Amino acid sequence: MDKLKKVLSGQDAEDRGGLSEVVEATSLSSGTRIKGFIACFAAGILCSLLGTFLLWVPEKGLYLFAVFYTFGNIASIGSTVFLMGPLKQLKRMFEPTRLIATILVLLCFALTLCFAFWRRKGLALVFCILQSLALTWYSLSYIPFARDAVKKCFAVCLT
Repeated sequence: MDKLKKVLSGQDAEDRGGLSEVVEATSLSSGTRIKGFIACFAAGILCSLLGTFLLWVPEKGLYLFAVFYTFGNIASIGSTVFLMGPLKQLKRMFEPTRLIATILVLLCFALTLCFAFWRRKGLALVFCILQSLALTWYSLSYIPFARDAVKKCFAVCLT
């Protein structure tokens, strides 16, 4: 539809470079982006829920929980790539305001999976909890003044 509008308005007559044609050919429509986001986010939630249910499996439950919970969180964060695009997502993740939060989240992902595969139940569970806290802090970085509000709330509660 956008291309039709450009042709009818006479804007399509300009000579475009090869890079712009590649970008146009590989970019997704807004409907496809939203569908991809919903599918990936739903898969992430499903993995996390499956991990929670597998927690009660005798002997291997905690390991399965850690793995599925982590993959679910990775899929949930990855779902935003459909909304922003991969390059913009990476740029925003590593902006100075959320650099530490991003590093903590990625470190918790890696350590949770490492301790789950190394069969260290206690440490895998600790890093699942730290992963949740790091993801919450990371998510708050996208809401203006949310982290400041949380800091003030904890300061009031602790004094």
